Amino acid sequence: MAPGRAVRTRGGVPVILTRLARSGRGGWLLLAAGLIAAFALPWLIYPPVALDIACWALFAASVDLLLGFTGLLSFGHAAFWGGSAYCTGLIALHTGLPFPVAIAGGAVFTALLALPIGFLSVRLSGIYFAMVTLAFAQMIYFVANQWRDVTGGENGLQGIPRELFGLDLSDSFFFYYAGLPFVLAGLFVAWRIVRSPFGRVLVSIRANPDRARALGYPVDRYKLQVFVLSAALAGTAGGVFAIGHGFASLEGVYWTTSGQAVMMVILGGIGTLWGGAIGAALIVQLQDFLATAGFAETGIITGLIFIVVVLVFRRGIWGTARHLLAARGTPAPADVAAEPRKSVDTPA
Repeated sequence: MAPGRAVRTRGGVPVILTRLARSGRGGWLLLAAGLIAAFALPWLIYPPVALDIACWALFAASVDLLLGFTGLLSFGHAAFWGGSAYCTGLIALHTGLPFPVAIAGGAVFTALLALPIGFLSVRLSGIYFAMVTLAFAQMIYFVANQWRDVTGGENGLQGIPRELFGLDLSDSFFFYYAGLPFVLAGLFVAWRIVRSPFGRVLVSIRANPDRARALGYPVDRYKLQVFVLSAALAGTAGGVFAIGHGFASLEGVYWTTSGQAVMMVILGGIGTLWGGAIGAALIVQLQDFLATAGFAETGIITGLIFIVVVLVFRRGIWGTARHLLAARGTPAPADVAAEPRKSVDTPA
């Protein structure tokens, strides 16, 4: 663009965005930009912080599967993030297996853990579902704190190895690229879920569970299935986090971990998947900046920013951007969480 030349807009939206949206290539360009950002991240910021962003992005996506697409607010996902961290750490410490096997074991463990929790929770909705999942998470926290011979109690598990067929992954920069495939695979699974007929049924359940039930869909079974899938994704993120940092602690299973993931989803935009990654990047980077600056009460600043964003961007950052395009009569770029184009009429 020549110096001094103004950017042409239509209704306040840059023309280039309008053309991308109408061409149908916007979604692919967003996906390509996301992949480039993921691979470039450790070159731009401190590698451990980059790994935190990747893990929290997957964790936020797992929460968004429930909150944004099924209408279930879970305050108990810390049980799956932290539970997988402990399970992954125990496998890596006591078996000597490669860390991908340990992460897979942690994900399977959380899926199995989610079965009874989900079975008892999905019959509820709203604040009742949130409180029941929180109660179960606190039970897991109590077990992890008391079972000191296995979990290490307040000391947690330390020195979790990064074994991978003799490769030296002690450098956080190199481990980032070793752990990134798990995060990308988890995000791809979330993308496939929301873009599949199964995901469309979830949206119909969120919109009107009684109508979905009247059409013949077993609503509770669908809720249980997405709850288990969400737990497995959260467990994958927790396992990568534990291996990357070499420890698993009680903080991972504490309820504030669930609250932070929910905050990331709301900041980025509920029901978008992309929004969770944006919220994770903002929160993790802000916490790292404040901690580096010596500011102890990081929760005060993040809480204030959360309030401002919620008041100014009612749909979250990414959700507001999509809404602005739609409000100008322009189809929003097809991101990974675009709502189904067809309503659910008949049972699958």
